[in-house]
Amino acid sequence: MLIWKRWKKPRTRLRKLVHLGTPEYFAYQAANSQRGYWFTVHTGAVMRALSNEKLVSWGYLDIAEAYEAKHSKPVQLRFVF
Repeated sequence: MLIWKRWKKPRTRLRKLVHLGTPEYFAYQAANSQRGYWFTVHTGAVMRALSNEKLVSWGYLDIAEAYEAKHSKPVQLRFVF
C-alpha cells in the first residue's frame, strides 16, 4: 500500500503498472479507481504487479518473516511428576 500511495496521480499509476507487466486495460481500471487505497491495492492487477517476491527483491522487508522471527520461541516442556 505504501508504494501505491506514493504514486499520487492516475497517470503515474497507469505507467508503473504497465511497466510491471499488468495488461493496460486492467492497469487503467486500477489506476483510475475511485475506491480507497486499501480496496484498490487488493485488486488482482495491483496484487500481481506488486507481489511479495518483487517487493523483497527490491529490498522491502517481508512482514511475515519478520513476525515469525520475532515471535517464534523455542518450546520448553516442563514435566511435573
